[in-house]
Amino acid sequence: MKIGTTKELKNHEYRVGLTPDNVQTLVANGHEVFVETHAGEGAGFEDAEYISNGATIISTPAEVFATCDMIVKVKEPEKEEYGYLREGQILYTYLHLAPNRELTNVLLEKGVKAVAYETMEDELGNLPCLRPMSQIAGRLSVQEGAKFLEKGFGGRGILLGGVPGVERGRIVIIGGGVAGTYAAKAAIGIDAQVTLLDVNANRLSYLEDIFGSSITTMYSTEANIRKALQEADIVIGSVLIPGAAAPKLIKREHLKLMKKGAVIVDIAIDQGGCCETSRVTTHDDPIYTEEGVVHYCVGNMPGAVPRTSTIALTNTTLKYAVDIANLGLEEACRRDSGLAAGVNIYGGKCVNRNVADSLGLEYTELDTLLA
Repeated sequence: MKIGTTKELKNHEYRVGLTPDNVQTLVANGHEVFVETHAGEGAGFEDAEYISNGATIISTPAEVFATCDMIVKVKEPEKEEYGYLREGQILYTYLHLAPNRELTNVLLEKGVKAVAYETMEDELGNLPCLRPMSQIAGRLSVQEGAKFLEKGFGGRGILLGGVPGVERGRIVIIGGGVAGTYAAKAAIGIDAQVTLLDVNANRLSYLEDIFGSSITTMYSTEANIRKALQEADIVIGSVLIPGAAAPKLIKREHLKLMKKGAVIVDIAIDQGGCCETSRVTTHDDPIYTEEGVVHYCVGNMPGAVPRTSTIALTNTTLKYAVDIANLGLEEACRRDSGLAAGVNIYGGKCVNRNVADSLGLEYTELDTLLA
């Protein structure tokens, strides 16, 4: 199979879909790999490294798309790339289609075989290709929130860890999944007061066993969310329904309960955000203020640390890329139901139920198309 990767076009997105080591593995399995020139430089990988591991360097993204059977990326295609897509081509990347009807329509119309990292599952039902970026986003959420809590950015002017004789800042985390757990780890590490809310009582018990008295856990109800928001200096939204639009748990009316200069970091923004007033921002212009509350809603947070993020991501995505290349997407899906769960669009049909429900599309079982 001919496999390619291109330079990401999203604002300040320096990650890359394949590392030179990944290229070596794919070539060793009998495949050809094509890399757009300079695609890996933002993550510290030079063209020479790709060449020495067996890749062919191509000068333009259009040529890579035209040459390759499978495109491996990090983020969803930008509008400039829509015209490169073609029928039957495998697109293997983060897609986050629930809030993006335009891209979904393009993939459907062009007959692309679109495999989304964020909905792939392992044998336990976990999300292996989402996990490393959730870990990084969770840690970054505290780092970024602390920065924008500074007065110069419109924040309250609070030092989260406090000093002797001064109360420590309070971080409220809504959602106790991977991102929320890693946000809690980072928050505890800087001595902030931490409250974490989730709808899964078993998960709350697990997190309390891990963190002990370092955090306060609360069952996520409307009343508890309102109470927690009133006390928060930073709110981290990390709720997730795989493939679906994130539920709007923080309403505009809730912002009026919050302290002026408090900060919301919406990690769920890739899936539309869990705050009613959230809208996607960029690393160039990461914040805005609504109702006196600072919002940080960067859609590609891990792109700020591209070396770490690229290696962590490809550690999990490469295995499936090799399976797709060796077996073909269809046979690989027949053998691995977790990989099949990653297929969002196939044969001009939406084959992920949560995506279909979020966008009001007809849902088709992938198995019926593969048969």
